[in-house]
Amino acid sequence: MTGNDTRRGIMLMSLTMLIFASQDGISRYLADQYNVILVVMIRYWFFAAFVLTISARRAGSIRQAAATEQPVLQIFRGLLLAAEVCVMVLAFTLLGLIESMAIFAAYPLIVAALSGPLLGETVGRFRWLAIGVGLIGVLIILKPGFGVFSPYALIAVLSAAMFALYSLLTRYAARRDSAATSFFWTGIAGAVGMTVTGIWFWEPMTPTDYLWMLALCITGALGHYLLIKTYETAEASAVQPFAYLQLVFVSIIGMTVFGETLAVNVMIGAALVIAAGIFTALRERRLARA
Repeated sequence: MTGNDTRRGIMLMSLTMLIFASQDGISRYLADQYNVILVVMIRYWFFAAFVLTISARRAGSIRQAAATEQPVLQIFRGLLLAAEVCVMVLAFTLLGLIESMAIFAAYPLIVAALSGPLLGETVGRFRWLAIGVGLIGVLIILKPGFGVFSPYALIAVLSAAMFALYSLLTRYAARRDSAATSFFWTGIAGAVGMTVTGIWFWEPMTPTDYLWMLALCITGALGHYLLIKTYETAEASAVQPFAYLQLVFVSIIGMTVFGETLAVNVMIGAALVIAAGIFTALRERRLARA
């Protein structure tokens, strides 16, 4: 049941985004040392255990959590998210945390743009205006045609598009399956898919890096747990704008830990993307209440 404590929900969302930003930083470090698929595979093992625990508690049993009338859709969703995580971590290593997350922040706008043709939802002119502004922000970040465009940026764009599709499929699946069922298949299908793929890339880690891998798994599970608690505490539309704090925290980690720089074009473009995303979230909240 969703609560109505908006202030506590905002605090929880802010803490959640700090934990997810830490997870991104650890992911980048480990992916610099080892194969991306290996890192994501181990992360998914821990995530699957967490998913089994949460889904069984919410649905009553694992069998009830797994019950679905649309198994192909649910399995595809899980595999898609696992692939998206791999693509995003790869972007961290090739493009850096800051630019990757600045581009990825546009995914809610992609969801808004595609919710009409794919889900039959109404997209008004104000949402299209916000989508256009966000697109301009992404183009400012990418800087196409200025001689310094990095093709690695397209990997971050692909990641945002993949996560937007995953979000849309999750909305579609929710029409017939519970949140516990979708959560179950997200973790289990992803873990199975990553194991089948990642086991071929196995390599031993140093003792220190095993500790970092444990930290990555813990931050992943803790972040998802706090996100669930956030949505139980306050309305999603009220706390969603604060999800953009992840970009702020990631930027701090990128600059202080990895020596990245916050370019002016990234700052301006990210500001436009965030403003458009917040406007879209607030607009949806107002329409829902109306």
